[in-house]
Amino acid sequence: MSAERPAVATNPPAELPIVLARNVHKSFGDTEVLRGIDLEVARGEVLCLLGASGSGKSTFLRCINYLESIDSGFILVDGELVGGEVVGGRVHESAPARVAARRSRIGMVFQQFNLFGHMTALQNVTLAPIKVKKEDRATALERAHRLLDRVGLQDRKDHYPGQLSGGQQQRVAIARALAMEPAVMLFDEPTSALDPELVGEVLDVMRDLAATGMTMVVVTHEMGFAREVGTTAVFIDAGKVVEQGEPRQVITSPNHERTRAFLAKVL
Repeated sequence: MSAERPAVATNPPAELPIVLARNVHKSFGDTEVLRGIDLEVARGEVLCLLGASGSGKSTFLRCINYLESIDSGFILVDGELVGGEVVGGRVHESAPARVAARRSRIGMVFQQFNLFGHMTALQNVTLAPIKVKKEDRATALERAHRLLDRVGLQDRKDHYPGQLSGGQQQRVAIARALAMEPAVMLFDEPTSALDPELVGEVLDVMRDLAATGMTMVVVTHEMGFAREVGTTAVFIDAGKVVEQGEPRQVITSPNHERTRAFLAKVL
């Protein structure tokens, strides 16, 4: 995050959304991946990011929690810059400890499950609350048991990732993210690494989360999920928001030719 770029807008909305992105640009070398993304995610919203591989969806998701820095523009999460501080009218990169503290309010579920293979399901879920939030072990264990039960895996709490199916591992990963009590959950194609018969069990957990009012940003190719569960669908192409709206309308009657071409291939 450059110290040379200007601070965030002086007149943000009175009621800030959980995620507020304005004119976000991101390049890798000479390749411009994000080219001026403007998005808002309201509290309780399930925003589904759609688009072809390489369109910038996953990069934008990683920018939200500062796994990738941005080149210009800004992203606020729950009213704060995740990776920056405004000093003297400019945005400067935050200290790593401050980034980690802010990132702890953002749950992230990856394509690959990223569980610690030498830890049981229960240990994977309790690790971050104990190490990052400095919670006492009893509190972390109580929440972990409750979350594993919520994702249907209480009976697998003492199993290691290698003893679990892909769908079970992803459900543990969701429980692990929820253990930090995040303000928003980010899902980066959470079913893409699963065998087809295991996809439904992960989507069912995500449906239940949405029903409880959890704010979610989901990169997905599961059009049925986006149509049934999403509150907003956003189609991104070549690093720009091309179309957004109510998911059924975007998916069944898209306005933009590029959206129509993409959906014709995936539906």
